[in-house]
Amino acid sequence: MATVTPDSPDTAHAADEHAHPSNWLYVKVAIYLALLTAFEVFTYFETVHGWGDTAIIIMLVIMMLLKFFLVVAFFMHLKFDSPIFWRLFVFGLILAMAVYMVMLTAFRFW
Repeated sequence: MATVTPDSPDTAHAADEHAHPSNWLYVKVAIYLALLTAFEVFTYFETVHGWGDTAIIIMLVIMMLLKFFLVVAFFMHLKFDSPIFWRLFVFGLILAMAVYMVMLTAFRFW
């Protein structure tokens, strides 16, 4: 039987752990994601009724970013991890948005 001393690696690992959120928080985040998805679908189908294309694209991009941050922060647990992981995901998001905007303008204006 092994004993755990204050200087042992098991104690250091236990100090690095964090308290996980409750299950109810995950349910609330899932509800917000479902509502955002429903509003995205509603926004897409409202294009028939004459909303401007620019307004729709801006609304859809904002909702996409909100959903991205909710999923990454809570379901991928980046809210509770080292900040370097969060920075990597934000960099990836900025890069993906830049490529998306370049392609959108290429197909839209040229």
